[in-house]
Amino acid sequence: MKILITGAKGFVGQNLVASLENIRDGKDRTRNIVVEEIYEYDIDSTKEQLNKYCSDCDFVFNLAGVNRPKDQSEFMEGNFGFANMLLDTLKKHHNKCGVMLSSSIQATLLGRYADSDYGKSKLAGEKLFFDYANETGTNVYVYRFPNLFGKWCKPNYNSAVATFCNNIANDLEIIVNDPDVELELLYIDDLVVELLDILEGKEHHCVFDGINAVGNNDGKYCYVPTTHKVALAKIVELLEKFKNQSNTLVMPEIPEGSFDKKLYSTYLSYLPKEKIIFPLKMNTDERGSFTELLKTENCGQISVNISKPGITKGQHWHHSKWEFFIVVSGHGLIQERKIGTDEVIEFEVSGDKIEAVYMLSGYTHNIINLSKTDNLVTVMWANEKFDPEHPDTYYEEV
Repeated sequence: MKILITGAKGFVGQNLVASLENIRDGKDRTRNIVVEEIYEYDIDSTKEQLNKYCSDCDFVFNLAGVNRPKDQSEFMEGNFGFANMLLDTLKKHHNKCGVMLSSSIQATLLGRYADSDYGKSKLAGEKLFFDYANETGTNVYVYRFPNLFGKWCKPNYNSAVATFCNNIANDLEIIVNDPDVELELLYIDDLVVELLDILEGKEHHCVFDGINAVGNNDGKYCYVPTTHKVALAKIVELLEKFKNQSNTLVMPEIPEGSFDKKLYSTYLSYLPKEKIIFPLKMNTDERGSFTELLKTENCGQISVNISKPGITKGQHWHHSKWEFFIVVSGHGLIQERKIGTDEVIEFEVSGDKIEAVYMLSGYTHNIINLSKTDNLVTVMWANEKFDPEHPDTYYEEV
């Protein structure tokens, strides 16, 4: 399959091209798609290139458009005008390949979009595509996108999320005029999944109830089923949590498929180099070191313990807290004894055979470095964050 992408250097275009390249190069085998060529057309491309691509392509993703012109008249020229040229070029070559159009929810011209010149140009482009389908019998796929966000989105352009992520990551001011304003947001990876679905004949169709897309197999429009409606205040609150993670070590809850997870991935893509790395507090003494790595809101914390040769650490027990000890380097011995008894259970552990050992509630326990030359490195997970006010930790030798 030879695929033409217009607006290939834009936000959506970059992400789509990267995914198609993975398929073309055999790095992504999850799709039943064979990609032979990817034709990238953008503002610096020539009409000769467009002519060649349109003569040869098997599908077109028309992502090209004008979002922030110097003059409002450029909306119609950049959006409707280019779409018209694209379709005329396909017709010239009698190429009836499928064509996807990137439109906007503003094309509904409803509510705050009623007087949108951008929306009017997008609506004109939609009509052009539907007329083209009726005239040629070609399959067209018209999407009205809500607000988009994700990696590589340009800040201070047309995405509030991109601007917030960039500014908070770089310690710049953000301005929120109305924190209660709710945005419908579409994540770039969800969008790209839908675009690839078109190539497999699995696109989602809809009709519009006002500005809301309603799934309908017979609908003339297409849509991405997964979007998120989130207030500006919530977005800022989450981003501040993400920013503070390097200080608190607390990882907020990020359930699979959640907006929080997608926003965190987006936020990280805007970090400046100096914030990609951050120090951790190592508690060191003559025995070695202990460092907290990560804390969670509801699932405890992870730490790493380094014991010098011959050293014994631990020698304490907990009423309710329990832990995993996982030796990843070195050779050691873990001992556990139930409080009030003399019976000791032992586990010889090594980084050569990584195993997880439960530290049981009500059992005093230790870990001994059996090596005379090498450090013992142990990853430790506790089922709760350490609370100095209620440590639930009591000294007693095994």
